Amino acid sequence: MKKYDYIKRYLLLAVLAACSWVAVQSQSIFDLRLNEVLSNNVENFEDDFGVRNSWFEVFNSAYGTVDIGGCYLTDNLKNPTKYPIPKGDVLTKIKPRQHVLFWADNKPTHGTFHVNFTLAEANFIALFSSDGKTLIDSITFPQLAADTSFGRIIDGDTKWGLLERTTPSSTNIIVEQESANQRLLTNDPAGIIMTLTAMLVVFSSLIVLFLLFKTIGNGAVSLSNKRAQRAVAKQEKYKKPSISESASVRETGEICAAITMALHEYLKDEHDIETTILTIHRVRRAYSPWNSKIYTLREIPNKLTQKR
Repeated sequence: MKKYDYIKRYLLLAVLAACSWVAVQSQSIFDLRLNEVLSNNVENFEDDFGVRNSWFEVFNSAYGTVDIGGCYLTDNLKNPTKYPIPKGDVLTKIKPRQHVLFWADNKPTHGTFHVNFTLAEANFIALFSSDGKTLIDSITFPQLAADTSFGRIIDGDTKWGLLERTTPSSTNIIVEQESANQRLLTNDPAGIIMTLTAMLVVFSSLIVLFLLFKTIGNGAVSLSNKRAQRAVAKQEKYKKPSISESASVRETGEICAAITMALHEYLKDEHDIETTILTIHRVRRAYSPWNSKIYTLREIPNKLTQKR
């Protein structure tokens, strides 16, 4: 039962996805708008054959690609299927918020975007869906002067009017932005802000470089010191200790003298009863016999000794 339930769910999701795709596609077709028209082309835009003819523009106001192939264009409501837009042309797929240009030159053999009617006398254009009955959009324009276009003030909007300049296959509003140099010249004619900004940038860069080099230098010195310490420690680790350094206790002069005397007595064979043991007695005196005055004075003669 669970297996069949999963299959049903997958089928249901597939059907919903297909329906959603169809709905989006059908809805996108109705987002197409007739956007601009020029009926009297004297010195304006040329077609791919180098000829100036009347033209009109279709705008895709949707945020998805729309294929206009299969729809119909006409200049007469009594004949809604007058010009069928060919299918299969990749150029009929209008990208989101983009335009496509049709030439009203009555020469459909020149290509997909050359319709079979002109705008010399007509002042009406209509776009029908692929069923040939559903009206998608239409435009009724006045008699136009030479090289003057009539279109939506904003692409896809409902407000129409004469445009200041013709914009075939482009947005109808051209925003002329002031350049940065022009804004700077307007806001700072004396150049004070420019000078202060340049000085600030230079000094800031110098400070940043100073801090950067100082940090790198300190790091390099610290790393060098650590390497030197490791090298010294490694050298001391493998260094052979000397005789004086290997002694754990430094002997005093008295101990060295006693050891020397003991060795001297031993080598002269002047030792005690024991043949292998040296006995050293430390003599303690209250005075030193070397600086005693009794050995330097002359002894007084004894009278009794003299009489005898």
